[in-house]
Amino acid sequence: MFGSSPVTVVITSEADTWDIDASSCLGCGQFVDWDRMPDPEQQAHIPRDILSKPPKELKKLAREGYWAASRALRAQVYHQLIQQVACRLVTPDALVYRDVASRLFGKLSVSSHPLPEFLEGCSMPTYCLNVEGVTALKKILICVGNLFPDITYSPVLPSLVALLLHYSEDEAQCFENISRLIASNAPHTSYIDQSFLAHQASCMTFGDLANKHCPAAHKLIASTSENVFEVYSEWLSWLFHDLPFNYAIRVFDVYLLEGQKVLYRIALALLKQYRLSVTSAELEGTDIKADLQAFVQNIAEHVTVDKLLERAFGIRLFSRKEIWLLQMANRKALMERGITMVQSRQSFHLAVDIQNFSSSIVTAQEMRIVWSWIPERFSLFPPLLLFSTSEDGCSLQRFYACCEGYEPTVLLIKTTEGEVCGAFLSSDWSERKKNGATSGFFGTGECFVFTVRPETERYEWVFIKKPELAKAVPRSRQRSPSPSPASLLGSSPDGRSTSSNRLTVPTPQRKGRLSPFLAIRHFLLPSKTASMFMSGSREGIIIGGGGGQALSLDADLLWGHTEHCETFDNPPLCQENFKVQLLEVWGFQNA
Repeated sequence: MFGSSPVTVVITSEADTWDIDASSCLGCGQFVDWDRMPDPEQQAHIPRDILSKPPKELKKLAREGYWAASRALRAQVYHQLIQQVACRLVTPDALVYRDVASRLFGKLSVSSHPLPEFLEGCSMPTYCLNVEGVTALKKILICVGNLFPDITYSPVLPSLVALLLHYSEDEAQCFENISRLIASNAPHTSYIDQSFLAHQASCMTFGDLANKHCPAAHKLIASTSENVFEVYSEWLSWLFHDLPFNYAIRVFDVYLLEGQKVLYRIALALLKQYRLSVTSAELEGTDIKADLQAFVQNIAEHVTVDKLLERAFGIRLFSRKEIWLLQMANRKALMERGITMVQSRQSFHLAVDIQNFSSSIVTAQEMRIVWSWIPERFSLFPPLLLFSTSEDGCSLQRFYACCEGYEPTVLLIKTTEGEVCGAFLSSDWSERKKNGATSGFFGTGECFVFTVRPETERYEWVFIKKPELAKAVPRSRQRSPSPSPASLLGSSPDGRSTSSNRLTVPTPQRKGRLSPFLAIRHFLLPSKTASMFMSGSREGIIIGGGGGQALSLDADLLWGHTEHCETFDNPPLCQENFKVQLLEVWGFQNA
């Protein structure tokens, strides 16, 4: 493992024992110490038309490990696929590399050249490269630093170059291919993060996806780790540092065809497998970040690479566009925190220090669990108590006055029976005014409801669990959803609804918000009642709708009602008709 100082080359005495088929893969293998490699794959017949197959079939072959049948096939496929990547018009190629390498190095020792600054503090897996391979790796990275001055931080780059060197004819071909991945400009598809801002945003995005798609693992980590984000910040290292070579190269196979989205899938599959392999008792007092790293390094003891990929592609993520929107929202939040494209790695804490957190409803430990469910970009900002019935009184108008201007908010309710429940609300309560006299639902699919006592559980938008039920809206057809069916607002002291107002879904949110992810305008929903997130009027507030209301409160914030609803597919969050003992609303300072 190497840092930002000049590489120390480890010289090995073993000779290269692999016979290279010069006719099919000229030069490939010259950088590899084959004695340290896993068992060689069986050589197989290579169909002549393999590279002419349609993209969908190529994806299927890559996922099933077809490239692993032959080193020569993998080398050919890699080069062909990368040559087809859409990238910037002017991208340095093999000829440019030879010219720059000759000018930079000449006859001087390579070790006299330090690694680029964008690798400061980054590890450098070498994947069984021999001494020539390690030297070539360093030379390529130095030339990348010379020809791509905009790169300020890219911890995954050394691993990708090292893997490509296994299947490259020479340094120049490897450099040309990695340059095309760096310069890719395909819409909503990225290969290599090139700044601390982009890297940190991808880590936050993985945290959001883990929160949604691995709830059991996320809950376990949140209950045993001081800082969940620090655990998730290593997600790319799991794939391109900790995984054994025969797993990492299979990841690389699908990554070249499908971009960064596939990396999220595989890292989520690793997280799910980790949860199956450990218990809460085993993790007590454990450094979970190090434990996860050790688990990934020894993944072969738990699951085969074929089974891992099968499980990864069984995870039903949202569209590439939706993930891109989430990543952009995370980047915006980081920029508001002061992170820029050009700065190098910066040390700061994303998680809120809840040791100093004080609430009349939940403990610090309970808030830690709730806080871990909140989208990553909001944990950049410390919590701020906006409203409390104990301090501000039981007034809905006061509630609105205190909460307007803050987005998102967390609502906490404690009943007179000691039960605690609440909701994460993605949009500003001022949105309720946009429909004039009619009360409309607003918000995004990031809203969720939850219980804290007696049990801790979260209930998200139904399409988080079943994304196949909704289709992405083609750009030419994006529109505001139709009005929803009539529903009820307001409640009486016994919790029964009394007032009847038609609820409509408003037009899309204004630009510049932090919550574009899972906006209903991006989906063709089979049922309008499945997107009823939050609503407010003078009579009361409602959270969740369709067949019932997850939470409703009256104008005095004294009586409430809870039942199953279609939006969150939740059971009643407490006793169906309840009296409020305390209510708090928390915002995010500077959010």
